Amino acid sequence: MDDKELKSFKVATEIQKDGLQITQEEQQQMYLKTHQCGTETLIAVCDCALMGKKFEEGPLHVEIQPDFFGEQKATMKDVERALAQATIANLVGEQSVGHAVRLGYIDQENVLRIEGIPCAQMVLM
Repeated sequence: MDDKELKSFKVATEIQKDGLQITQEEQQQMYLKTHQCGTETLIAVCDCALMGKKFEEGPLHVEIQPDFFGEQKATMKDVERALAQATIANLVGEQSVGHAVRLGYIDQENVLRIEGIPCAQMVLM
């Protein structure tokens, strides 16, 4: 593949979602942070493109900050392993929530959208 074809491919693999440009690389990476709260293991996962953004709709709001969601990028496999160990999960973004839905941790009908951004929580009881 020459440079022109590579550039065309890269542009073609970008996604325009809710005004955010998300490249193919970002689609495959999320931010993941694990928090230990006593006997509970809480994981926070968000799409890379959402870091630092804030979304509000009526009484609902979510702020995507590195102190909660972390600064370390994770692959889908990393997130899958973390979900298997988690007792609580907070997920934000198409990629993050969609992955948890595909894995069976989140039911699609329980996904909230704030300004069009999917948000979900999981709690094992």
